[in-house]
Amino acid sequence: MFENYPKTRPPLPPDFERIYNEHYKSNREGETTGASLAQKMESWLHKKVANDVKKETNKSTLEIGAGTLNQLEYEKTEPYDIIEPFTELYINSPYKKHIRHIYKDIDEIPLATKYDRITSVATFEHILDLPKVVAKSALLLKENGVLRVAIPNEGTILWKLGWKLTTGLEFKLKYGLDYEILMKHEHVNTADEIEKILYHFFKKYRCSCFGLGKKLAFYRFYECLEQDIELAEKYLNI
Repeated sequence: MFENYPKTRPPLPPDFERIYNEHYKSNREGETTGASLAQKMESWLHKKVANDVKKETNKSTLEIGAGTLNQLEYEKTEPYDIIEPFTELYINSPYKKHIRHIYKDIDEIPLATKYDRITSVATFEHILDLPKVVAKSALLLKENGVLRVAIPNEGTILWKLGWKLTTGLEFKLKYGLDYEILMKHEHVNTADEIEKILYHFFKKYRCSCFGLGKKLAFYRFYECLEQDIELAEKYLNI
């Protein structure tokens, strides 16, 4: 099962390497018109993830791939831990004071640590060893905990058309480079692959889409419950 993991990220050509950090940071911060438009659309992802804490603010949370901490614009709950390897993304964020623990990798978190909820927004498509991360997440959740994951609908025509006409066009005009090369480097998992992994380690799940269904949508949201502890431990050889 999941023999193709961990995956290998396709290398970037030298022209892309030179501008990668500059573009990545400006894209995450919404500094360009295309990035700003994308962030406005992505508000659907953030709101779906935050929906369960509209009235409750005492659910212990771990966010995987917290980036600039922009999820905290949509929810306030504590304690709040994050996994984010790129310090420069959150170091100057006004929300940093609300973070209890910061980890660079999920392997740093002791199994004795338990959360009411584990969340992720537009991150699972980037993770090379996603089955390991989902299995570990299952073990870090409390008995009635929930994994809430929002992702771009990678691998579908509408998603590809969306970025080609916005960020992709802007990237081409600014750098003269093909944005698809960067997307293949970044997005190593399709939405269908992510769904398969989530459904493997959890017994109950709900999916909703920003569009007309899984094959014709920009984004997907998954709420996963009743983790299969035995399966997760077996996968992780614990």
